[in-house]
Amino acid sequence: MTVVGARIDNRLLHGIVATSWAPRSNANRVMVIDDEVADNPVEKQAMRLGRPTGMATSIISRRVALENFKKHKYDRQRVFIVSKTPEVFLDLINSGVKISELILGGTLTYEGAIKVTNRAYIKKEQLSVYQQILDKECTIISQYVPNDKKIDVSKFIKRSE
Repeated sequence: MTVVGARIDNRLLHGIVATSWAPRSNANRVMVIDDEVADNPVEKQAMRLGRPTGMATSIISRRVALENFKKHKYDRQRVFIVSKTPEVFLDLINSGVKISELILGGTLTYEGAIKVTNRAYIKKEQLSVYQQILDKECTIISQYVPNDKKIDVSKFIKRSE
C-alpha cells in the first residue's frame, strides 16, 4: 500500500479534494477517516456522491482504518487519506503506515489557535501531536489548493513551543 496523499480538512471529501487533490495524487482510492461520518449513513452517502471519478472510496472510522491497514487490505492500492485531525495521521504513522507529507488544508477557526493561513489553524493542545508527526520524518505543509504556495508548518510549531 502506498499513501500518495494525506490531508487534514474539516470538510473531508468535498469539491477541492475530489477534483484537485485526489486526482493529482494519482490515487485509486480516496479514504475518509472520521468516526462521526462513518457512523452516519446519511452523511456517508452524501459524501460518496462527491467521490472522485474512477476512484474507490472508503469512509471509515479510525479503528476500522487501523485494522484494515494492519491486515494489509490496501497493499496494492494508491491511497489518498483525508481526516479532520492530526491525531488520526499520528495513529496511522505509529502503526507503521508510511506518510511522507501531510497537508494541512482547511480547518475550523478556534479561539487561541495558531493561524497558519487564512484557512488553516492549529489548536495549541495539538502542537505536541504535530511535533510527533514531524519527529516521524513526515513533512507538514499547509496548502489549500494544489496551486497555492506550500507553507512549512514546522515553523509555526517550533515558534509556539
